[in-house]
Amino acid sequence: MLPIKPGTAPKSGGLRERKKLETRDALADAAMRLALKHGLDGLRVEDIAAEANVSMRTFNNYFANKQTALVARYSNRMVYAAEALRGRPPEEPLWDAIIAAMLALWNDMACGQMPPSRKAVSELRIIFGAAATQAEILRGALVADHPFVLAIADRTRTDARQDLYPRLVAAAVTVVAQVAVDAFLHADPPTALAPFLRGALMQLSAGLPAPSGAVAPSPPERRQMAEILLAAANGPQGIVA
Repeated sequence: MLPIKPGTAPKSGGLRERKKLETRDALADAAMRLALKHGLDGLRVEDIAAEANVSMRTFNNYFANKQTALVARYSNRMVYAAEALRGRPPEEPLWDAIIAAMLALWNDMACGQMPPSRKAVSELRIIFGAAATQAEILRGALVADHPFVLAIADRTRTDARQDLYPRLVAAAVTVVAQVAVDAFLHADPPTALAPFLRGALMQLSAGLPAPSGAVAPSPPERRQMAEILLAAANGPQGIVA
């Protein structure tokens, strides 16, 4: 089993819902197997559907393209993390709760705490090291109704559609998690994923302070950076050429 492939999100509901989740998992598993066998360029949605023994229509009911099928397991992890975040004590500081929620799945899985084999790491690089896959993971985090965005919005009493904060946090957490995964995939010798993820999230929660010895930006540089960020937050109309 691939070392960072988690189980699916908790399966609740009736028989129909469980069947839908099983079909989705079967398609995601098929996409992973075929990508490892043929590479991403050789992966076709028709072959994924055939491997999972379903029709193309069924595939299209679950996934928009092969990339969404490949990142389905990551999507499951974020649904799991969103549920874990909702279950954290309400008095717990936000970032402590986020870190605990993001690590909750790996705390329950031995593979997240143990170094993987070099063969497994090489296989994972094929999928999670690809630019198209990484872009699809980030794209999902930018959606206002993403489960993790909604969980942050509920915890901070903000509006997922009107307020930037929950989407900024979800996007930042997703990017940092991907940086941790990339470091994990290129560690030599191979190292467990959980420590990378914990360390990266702790740096994010601390505001990404500059490493000791780094030169801090001057006040004018800080003002310029603030103006750029404000313009970006206001959209294209706020950016002056």
